[in-house]
Amino acid sequence: TDAGGEVIFKKYSPIGELSTFAAQYADALSKGTQLSVVICDRDMCIAAAGVPKKEVLERRVSAALEDIMQSRRVYTVSTGERHAALDGVDRSICVAAPIISAGDVSGAVVMVSNDASSVPTETDIKLASVAAGFLSKQMEE
Repeated sequence: TDAGGEVIFKKYSPIGELSTFAAQYADALSKGTQLSVVICDRDMCIAAAGVPKKEVLERRVSAALEDIMQSRRVYTVSTGERHAALDGVDRSICVAAPIISAGDVSGAVVMVSNDASSVPTETDIKLASVAAGFLSKQMEE
């Protein structure tokens, strides 16, 4: 409730509760991979590193990223492919690893680039998968 006694409804996001922790993880991941990292819940970006936060935080995830999350598999970009991670942001997905907690898709760890020729390394792909698995475990506890 607010100060006037009105009831306020907010959409609950399990990964949103980890936003401070997710921001720290995104920062470490970005520094280790030299790619920008955004961490999203099912609807919007909740944490970012390596990219101006004002540009991406609370931006809606793109339809392409929604499809990737629903596939429940790690996505890696192919040569010549370019899918925006967030609506209205000109940064394309290099790697996206869905965060699956208690059998449900809760979000994704996404490594992005504004260079269409960026190809992630095997290490980048594995690190995104590990990050998604770690955040999943944190939500289950």
